[in-house]
Amino acid sequence: MDLAALLRRRPGPVPSARQAQGPGRPFRRFVRAQAASLTGSSMASVGLAFAVLATGRGADALGLVMTARILPLVLVLLAGGTAADRFGSRRVMLAADLLRCAAQGTFGLLVLGGVRALAPMLVLAALAGIGEAGFGPGQSALVPALVRPDALVRANATLALVRSGATILGPVLAGAVLAAAGHAGRGGRTGPAAVLLVDAATFAVSALALRGLVLPAPSAASRSSTFLADLRAGWGEFRARTWLWATTVHLALFNLLLWAPYLVLGPLLAARDLGGPGAWGAVMAGYGAGALLGALLLRTWRPARPLPTGVAATALFAASPAAFSLAAPLAVVCGGAVLSGVASSMCVTLLGSVSQQRVPPELRGRMGAFGSVGSFVLGPVGLAAAGPVAAAVGARTVLAAGALWLLAATAAVYALPAVRRGPHA
Repeated sequence: MDLAALLRRRPGPVPSARQAQGPGRPFRRFVRAQAASLTGSSMASVGLAFAVLATGRGADALGLVMTARILPLVLVLLAGGTAADRFGSRRVMLAADLLRCAAQGTFGLLVLGGVRALAPMLVLAALAGIGEAGFGPGQSALVPALVRPDALVRANATLALVRSGATILGPVLAGAVLAAAGHAGRGGRTGPAAVLLVDAATFAVSALALRGLVLPAPSAASRSSTFLADLRAGWGEFRARTWLWATTVHLALFNLLLWAPYLVLGPLLAARDLGGPGAWGAVMAGYGAGALLGALLLRTWRPARPLPTGVAATALFAASPAAFSLAAPLAVVCGGAVLSGVASSMCVTLLGSVSQQRVPPELRGRMGAFGSVGSFVLGPVGLAAAGPVAAAVGARTVLAAGALWLLAATAAVYALPAVRRGPHA
């Protein structure tokens, strides 16, 4: 079947309520495909670095390639969410997977063939970013169609568990592929190319799983206006939900004032005061373990008030930065990282589940896109500013101020009636 036919394939008969909403085979198929795809993406983050370096270029070129991927991702997210609502999340996600498969596969073949030109790498990285921008918002709309409303927290916790496991497993597998493919062979090209080709194959697995899902078609009302009008309408709906924009602003400032500085200054402090780069690896391992723990917890515990619980959980993000700011020993910093990891899974799972439950199906893609863009748009500013600010006032002061701000901000957002009482669609 060619690409056009694959995208035109109709969803087929609408399943019964139990089939469409039950946590059965369709959701398990989707989770298995996501496990493969996310692991491949985690592998690719390692393979990409070595692929660029294998061309003989340095860190500047690698930074350009990474920027070429991230910039389209941010710019196209809103269009991806609007497309998911307008044309159906399954169709948009399928197209995104096929695009990422083609981009990563071509990238791998270029590396294997010894192509050293930077321009095609930048183009392919940008295409992969566009694909990711199309996939993410669609997933926010897809999951509620696969499980019962009362099973959303468990379903999202399962996906969080898969994501956390992929971030741990992917780099290990990438290292194994690099070694098995002979990283020293062909000027160091074979191993990185193999990793990128494996990632491309996992996107094909995800596309096949999506193709087999049977979902209701989008309503005709979602296609009754122009694309730009849909985008404006989505913005109006987003602004009308105080609980949604308030939590988005909370996460945006968190990324600006605490998490971005932590990602820049944490490795610096670990290398300088805690024994070297291996200490930062231990901290990140603790964070990954905490994320797994938080996901496992939410698979068995469903909070009675998920929105305020998710907001309160963001306070735990302060644990590891606060430990760094107090010059605590490595064991304490790692313990704080575990708590920060728990916060990651609980916040993403609970806030995402509330949005899926309270936002009408025809708006879920756009609400997810506005939330994602709003949450992360200030992150690059925080990354760029962390070093200069730390040089002026000290790295520990920056992290201490961010941790104190987060505790105060969490209390303020929690106190909002729209958050404390829970949302109404």
